[in-house]
Amino acid sequence: MVDETQEVARTYDAVCTPDFFGYNKDLELQYRGRVRELKKLIPVRDGDSDLLKAMTQIAETNKGPENQIPSAGCGIKWKTN
Repeated sequence: MVDETQEVARTYDAVCTPDFFGYNKDLELQYRGRVRELKKLIPVRDGDSDLLKAMTQIAETNKGPENQIPSAGCGIKWKTN
């Protein structure tokens, strides 16, 4: 899916790409963060990703992790109306 109008990005206050959001079964935001750790902008491939761990925790407990690290990516270039 491509957010041509940027409506979805604006609705969720996205600030960079990629920006990941995880919701519980009640559609409450439980995770907003990175996919995984980066070292010198290169993904660390050891172990499960932060996103996978967060989504597994949400599926099991309905709550996201207390400590969440924001995504690090390109800033969104907003279209002007």
